[in-house]
Amino acid sequence: MAEQTLILVGNDKGGTISTLRLDGEKLSEVAVTEVGVGCSTFAIDRDRDLVYCAVKDPEPAIVTLSLDRATGELTEIARRPVDDPLAYIGITPHALLGASYHGGWGASWQRVDGVVGPEVTRFENRNVHAAVPDPLNRNAYFTSLGDDLIAQFSIGTEGELIELSEPKVKLTPGIGPRHLVLSDDDRHAYLLTEFTGEVIRFDRSEGGRLSRAEDVWFYDGSSGIQNSAYGWDPRKDHQIWGADLALAGGGRWLLCTERTESTVGAVELTPKGHLSDHVVLSKVEAQPRSLTVAPGGDLVVVVGELSDHAGLYRLETDGRLTELDRIHTGKGPNWVRFA
Repeated sequence: MAEQTLILVGNDKGGTISTLRLDGEKLSEVAVTEVGVGCSTFAIDRDRDLVYCAVKDPEPAIVTLSLDRATGELTEIARRPVDDPLAYIGITPHALLGASYHGGWGASWQRVDGVVGPEVTRFENRNVHAAVPDPLNRNAYFTSLGDDLIAQFSIGTEGELIELSEPKVKLTPGIGPRHLVLSDDDRHAYLLTEFTGEVIRFDRSEGGRLSRAEDVWFYDGSSGIQNSAYGWDPRKDHQIWGADLALAGGGRWLLCTERTESTVGAVELTPKGHLSDHVVLSKVEAQPRSLTVAPGGDLVVVVGELSDHAGLYRLETDGRLTELDRIHTGKGPNWVRFA
């Protein structure tokens, strides 16, 4: 765990990345790096200690930073402009994947020795929200919140995106597919919906094609919270506002954030990786936009957009999150990952 004790927090409104250190069950701040307002997503190349961060100002760009693990300092070494701000960056050994929510496109860029090259492939869908490679970096999946689908590709040797024989998985209209995670064994994909508070599991074929299997809600149905829709303000009318998800507890739990009620729903998985109906809710930081799980699977960090804090929690064997520590970050934290 010694090499995995750094945590990076992207502070969207503050334009900074906070570097935190985890020491046992305590968090401390070790560095703050100015990168630009809108630093709402990043991906980490741990082999090269490089961080690729998307920013909006002074212009939309992918910023490449070098991470000093001894001090936590981040040093900018390159900046590649893009047409529109990115909502998500995914990484493979030879490519970066990007999703532009407001631009309505997904893309890939080749990486050579860590350097982000020109754009290789671009496709268009409305409100593309996530760009996720599978664990073996053979396939890439892009969620389109506006078109209610998942675009699925294989990844070529030059970083190009090649449509699968079934290029799109169409979903129920109006659910708002948002973020996606893949199981370590390459057999399952789990999708979180923004407007209906569902997790949907998909079986994966050997070629990477997704087939819908089952779904479950990850919010409190007795609280009176209702489905939302694109363009609505979920805070105003107490509506569902799903955000992020992560596997935890050695693959036993799927953790899902819901921003309106500031909860994490822990969905218990069966030994085969299927969804169960057992969901445990825990109150966390206000408006939890992102979360990350430490190697080992039982320590969880959640950042709250409205709290300007990161909270450290222990995932208990029954699915509850127990708060261990919390620390102030920059303004509007909405992305967090173990480095």
